[in-house]
Amino acid sequence: MPEISRRALGALVGGGAVGAVAGTAGAAEAAPAERPFRARPGAAFGQRPNLLVILGDDLGWADLSSYGAPHISTPNLDRLARQGVRFTDAYSGSATCSPTRFSLYTGRYPGRTKGGLAEPIADRAQGLDPNHPTLASLLKKAGYATALIGKWHCGWLPDYSPTKSGWDEFFGNHGGVLEYFSKLGQLGEYDLYEGDAEYKDLRYYTNVLTERAVEYVSRDHDKPWLLNLNFTTPHWPWLAEGDEETGAEIAEKIRNAKSRAEVSAALNHHDGGSVAKYTEMVQSLDAAVGEVLTALRRSGQEEHTLVYFASDNGGERWSYLWPLSGEKFVLQEGGIRVPTIVRWPHRIDGNQVSHAPNLSPDWTATFLEVAGARPDPAYPLDGASLAGYLLRGEQPSEHDLFWRVRANRALRRGNWKYYRDAAGKDHLYDLAEDQREQADLAPDRPELLAELKAAWERTDRTLLPYPAQPA
Repeated sequence: MPEISRRALGALVGGGAVGAVAGTAGAAEAAPAERPFRARPGAAFGQRPNLLVILGDDLGWADLSSYGAPHISTPNLDRLARQGVRFTDAYSGSATCSPTRFSLYTGRYPGRTKGGLAEPIADRAQGLDPNHPTLASLLKKAGYATALIGKWHCGWLPDYSPTKSGWDEFFGNHGGVLEYFSKLGQLGEYDLYEGDAEYKDLRYYTNVLTERAVEYVSRDHDKPWLLNLNFTTPHWPWLAEGDEETGAEIAEKIRNAKSRAEVSAALNHHDGGSVAKYTEMVQSLDAAVGEVLTALRRSGQEEHTLVYFASDNGGERWSYLWPLSGEKFVLQEGGIRVPTIVRWPHRIDGNQVSHAPNLSPDWTATFLEVAGARPDPAYPLDGASLAGYLLRGEQPSEHDLFWRVRANRALRRGNWKYYRDAAGKDHLYDLAEDQREQADLAPDRPELLAELKAAWERTDRTLLPYPAQPA
């Protein structure tokens, strides 16, 4: 196969032609060309599905070989895509970790809740109000068993925890980052818990989480279940299995830190990492997902389990984001467009690609609908369920996709995107022609710009204001 330029590769993957890039270095095995998504006609609903919701951490849109990475091999996630639907225009609820998790857990914009205003949560004073309904609490009321394994990042004990917000079981870390071996986190403290008690395990964290997830899906369950499996991979610090020595150096810096800033500097690992190390971390995430999916198949539950895989926000530093612009923290496409794969063998055919735009809260609404659970009317969802699109062949909802962070604002309507940058300048892009966001059409379409800006501001007025920042 002739060499494909980076620009041509990005265009092919953006158009869903995964088969066209299957010969690149990142593809582990050849695959037939994907076909546009189409719901399976006349499929019986059958039993309520288990829900396996898997998040990578800071994984960029093109970091999987099935999304175009020429140097990263992700055969397990590529296989998952071939067995289900790969989404090209799926977005995280925000551009950083905890606000997106708020949006996925609650089905609402992060700005609906006080804790969701932190970008991201960084101290014990902030968190997800235990009284707020969540995906887990609503499914629990509908008869589901619920568990969260991995990164919570919606508040620390004693006030906040998954077990206070609807999850029956929790095994993982409360904060946004930890050193993969010592489990020292962003507060400078040990951060691996089973329930609300510390759990000592100094092995590589991705492996520890995988082991727990395999155990969970392998159980003899007597009711349908929700498992939120939240990996920290490939979030910094840049450590792979076997990097205990480097991990110990970071842990020592954390122990000797005299301030929270020094703890953060150690974990940020600005003096470490490389494209090769990042590749190793992404491929370890892929291997971990493969182990969990193998256990699911061996348990006999694969047919009736809806598997959802995505990232919590866009990539950064070593991530491969071509052809998108921007990265984590900003509302350009590279900061919020994320790889997203859905598989449900009983109801959805494989080897399909969808270009339907969607946002994290849409999936919350989808999971609730397919599970037969009802949202709390006192906390209306901002997401629109994709169940009708996926299962009944209905047209996907054409609702606006809305984002707000302190430095940026954005709204997508159809193929049009309104974006305000950190300097306060408004932009307008046609993502169908310009997913790289280089051709600013604001001067040419002032009426449309004004319309989208007004729509953004209408939604913004319904959200909590940001607290004033310290001078």
